[in-house]
Amino acid sequence: MCLALSLVAGAVVWRSASREAIAEATYPPEGQILDVDGIAIHAVVSGKGPDVVLIHGSSGNTRDMTFALAPILAGSYRVIVFDRPGLGYSESFNPDGETIVEQAKILQKAAELLGAEKPIVAGQSYGGSVALAWAVTRPNNLSGLVLIAPAAIPWETPLDAFNTIGATAAGRTLVLPLITAFVPDWYVAQALDKVFAPQIAPDGYTDHFGPGLTSRRASMHANAKQRANLLAEVTELQPRYKEINVPTEIVHGTADATVGLGWHSDRLIEQIPGAELIELEGIGHMPQVVAAPEVAAAIDRAADRAGLR
Repeated sequence: MCLALSLVAGAVVWRSASREAIAEATYPPEGQILDVDGIAIHAVVSGKGPDVVLIHGSSGNTRDMTFALAPILAGSYRVIVFDRPGLGYSESFNPDGETIVEQAKILQKAAELLGAEKPIVAGQSYGGSVALAWAVTRPNNLSGLVLIAPAAIPWETPLDAFNTIGATAAGRTLVLPLITAFVPDWYVAQALDKVFAPQIAPDGYTDHFGPGLTSRRASMHANAKQRANLLAEVTELQPRYKEINVPTEIVHGTADATVGLGWHSDRLIEQIPGAELIELEGIGHMPQVVAAPEVAAAIDRAADRAGLR
C-alpha cells in the first residue's frame, strides 16, 4: 500500500512539474526581471510619457493588464506592469504570504529602479488594495491613484474553501498538485467567465492570459496565503485612507458581484479626500479588460489633476 501511494504521489508530482514547464514555455515573461533587494520582480515596460504603474488582482499576472489597458495607455504614457510577488514571474519572499504593505514597498522600489519616482499607481481588485497601501505608506512616491474595483472596505463574507485550503501547508502538499496535474485549461477558462460576469472573457483573452501560469502550485499557494491575510490587512489600513493626498479616481462596475460597488467604492469615496467615483453601468469585475477605454480615461483624469499632462 505504501509503495502504491508513493508511486501515485510521484506520478502527480511529475505531471504537475511537466504541466508547469509547458505553461512557462508557452507563456514566458513578457518583460524584464529586476533584482529588487535580492528579490526577482517581473516588469513589462511600454510607451513614453508620464509614468503609470499597473497592478493586477488575485490569481493574475502582467498579461491581465497587457491584453487591453496597457496598449491603450502606451500611446500617452510610459506604462509599467508588474507581476505581484509570488505570481507570474515575480518571486515570493514571505513564507506567511506577502502583505499588501510589503507588496507596495517592493513594487515601489522596482518602479524607482526603472526611473519612475512618482508614477500614477493603478490597481484592480486585490491590486487596488496594494495601490491603497502604496498611497498610504509611500505617499511621496506617487503622483496619482486609480482604483479599479478595489477591495477596500472590510467585508463580512468568509474566505472561500479553495483559498482556505490552498493557504495551508497540507493544501500545498496534497491538494494543489492534483489541481496542477489534472485540471484542464478549459476549466480554468470557464472559471474566468465567472469572474467577468455578467460579461464573458473576450476573444483572445484566455490565450493571452495563460491559464497554466495561474495553475502552478507555487502561484496558487502564494495567492491563497495573500487572500487569507487580506481582510485583516485592509481592516488595519482603512483608518489611514484619509491620509491619501494625491488625485484619486475610482472606477467600479455597477454589476460587479465579486467586489461590490455598494460595499466598497461607494464607501471608499467618502474616506479619501477629493476622490472621484466613476460608475460603469452593467460592467462586472474586470473593467480593465471589458471597459479599458473608460479606465484609461480615469487615468487621464488623474494625470490631469496631478499636472502631468
